[in-house]
Amino acid sequence: MTAHRFTDDDVQIVARTREFQGYFAIDRYRVRHRTFAGGWTGEITREIFERGHAVVVILYDPERDAIALIEQFRMGALAAGQYPWLIECVAGIIEDGETPEQVALREAEEEAGATPEHIEHVGKFIITPGGSSETVELFVAKVDTSTIDGLHGLEHEGEDIRVFTVPVEEAYAMVKDGRVANSMAVIAVQWLMLERQELRRRWQR
Repeated sequence: MTAHRFTDDDVQIVARTREFQGYFAIDRYRVRHRTFAGGWTGEITREIFERGHAVVVILYDPERDAIALIEQFRMGALAAGQYPWLIECVAGIIEDGETPEQVALREAEEEAGATPEHIEHVGKFIITPGGSSETVELFVAKVDTSTIDGLHGLEHEGEDIRVFTVPVEEAYAMVKDGRVANSMAVIAVQWLMLERQELRRRWQR
């Protein structure tokens, strides 16, 4: 069975208002859309969290079959009652005028002190479609993990980031036992487990 394909004409935005503007924003939408049966829904009201669009980078060393991960404090995890120092992949928000590739390179340097030798686009994902417009572009970058360590981040942005390196198999074990609980890091590590042999074939000297 193939997915049903709707078009732009199958959604009506009745109204959109900005309810809050701070570091992030919240918009309220009133919409109607066509149903699978062919009719229309009643009017639906939803608040959408607007935080921009992001890039995530897998820092992979094919020579050592290792991945560089970062650890930092996350307010969202604290608010959810979770341990707030999360293990993640390098990531950052796409600013006006930037390409996703530029953000990937910038964040690799700012958050991990890494200078990728090569970078490739993996895919684009929507993180929380029920309540946010945020999308994430995932990249994999070839790095030399022997040069990556220490503490990083921009002080004026409140960043305090520790970078560390583990074998890919250990990163996967961290996903399976819950030490890695950030959704994009989980996706990134699982993708790497599937694709690392091909990357090593192409990237190893």
